[in-house]
Parts: sequence; structure tokens; C-alpha cells
Amino acid sequence: MLITPLARSHILVKAIVEEFCPRFVPGGVILYTGEAERNVVHVQIEKLARIGVVFDPEVKTPSVVVHRAAKNWLVLIETINGAGPVDDKRRRELKGLFARCKSDLLFVTAFETRRGMLPFFSQIAWESEVWIAETPDHMIHFNGRRILGPYPDALPKES
Repeated sequence: MLITPLARSHILVKAIVEEFCPRFVPGGVILYTGEAERNVVHVQIEKLARIGVVFDPEVKTPSVVVHRAAKNWLVLIETINGAGPVDDKRRRELKGLFARCKSDLLFVTAFETRRGMLPFFSQIAWESEVWIAETPDHMIHFNGRRILGPYPDALPKES
């Protein structure tokens, strides 16, 4: 059976929701899921607004956005089939897109397999995380200072 990029994206988003979130963002609320080509599957506009995020369907939003209120985190997850990996450019774009957010930003790139990650390994941004669906209990952390936590440059700006 031929699996199209859109079908692959659906499979990976499903794995993020069912496998990643319970393990790494327990108690988190999924505020957005979308697919390639701006195919919005789920969006909670009011909840995004409460944390300072204005949803714009014309903007390249991450594949999955999860809010963990207990830690005041907004976890921005890109699938490799969506916008691609969180590289330096995409990390800057996401920081700009979520600049008014009142929560700390965390950046995650999700892959189906380790083999699928290899061509993108050198592009992954520092101060971000990688999650691979085939090994759901583990994450790869790109820097040693923190393990799944926000960095000072991604904290909300003081009003």
C-alpha cells in the first residue's frame, strides 16, 4: 500500500497525541493539530487567546500545539512531514509567531523513525528536542543544560 505524505503526517500526529503527550506533557491540553497544506484538524481558539496566542489560519503553525498549564509550557511540535524540522530558522519563526504567548515555549521535532531523522540531524536547532515515534519512551535533547524545559530566550516577555 502506498502511504502518501499527508497520510504519513496523520499517522505521526496520531502518535504524538497518543504516545508523546501522555509521556512528556502529562495533563497537557492539545490546542491545535494540523496537517501539511494548512489542513486544520483541531483548534481551540479561545484557549489559545487566553495564553496570548492569536490563531491565524494563514500562518505556518506547528503540527501540534500543547499547553501544559501546571508548568506554564506551550509545546510546539513539528512533524517532519509538515513544516520540516525545527531548525534555527524555524525556531526563530516560531518564537516570532508566539512572541505574545504568556507561556514558556518548547520546541520539538517529531519523526517516525531514527532512520528518517538521519538526513535532518545536522539541521536540528540547539535548545530543541527530538521525539521519534518508533521509540516513544525516549527523546533526544539538543543541548545539555536542560531536559525538556524552556530556555531564557523563549520565556514570555514581561509586560
